[in-house]
Amino acid sequence: MITPLDIENKKFSKQVMHGYNVDEVDEFLDEVLIDYEKNYKLATELSKKVEELTNSLEHYKTIESTLQNTLVMAQTTAEEVKNVAKQQADQILLEARSSAQRAASDLTQEVRMKQMALDDVKKQFDIYKAKMESLLISQLELLKSCNDD
Repeated sequence: MITPLDIENKKFSKQVMHGYNVDEVDEFLDEVLIDYEKNYKLATELSKKVEELTNSLEHYKTIESTLQNTLVMAQTTAEEVKNVAKQQADQILLEARSSAQRAASDLTQEVRMKQMALDDVKKQFDIYKAKMESLLISQLELLKSCNDD
């Protein structure tokens, strides 16, 4: 790339006949030099800016990649936690059902035993009642026989 200094130091050979007007060429070169210097500085600044932006872009791409990896890990961890929680909930439900069935079975057995005990007490009461009735009848008979004598 031609630098502004190259333009400033450029010399043309002079021809005697049909040559260019040296003052006009120098004046034009001065104008070109000024414009070229501006453009050269602008291009240099823009190159630096592009490099800075490229570096920033790379930095942000790295951050984005890290964030994406973190998000994927978070999602995976969330799924694992969710699955573990579901398994624990299922296990708790299974244990609760089993415990409820055992409790119901125990209560049913206890009701049966209480019913049997009640039936025994009723039978004993009926036997006692029959014995008392028999005793009272025999006592009544004895009293009647005593009254007759």
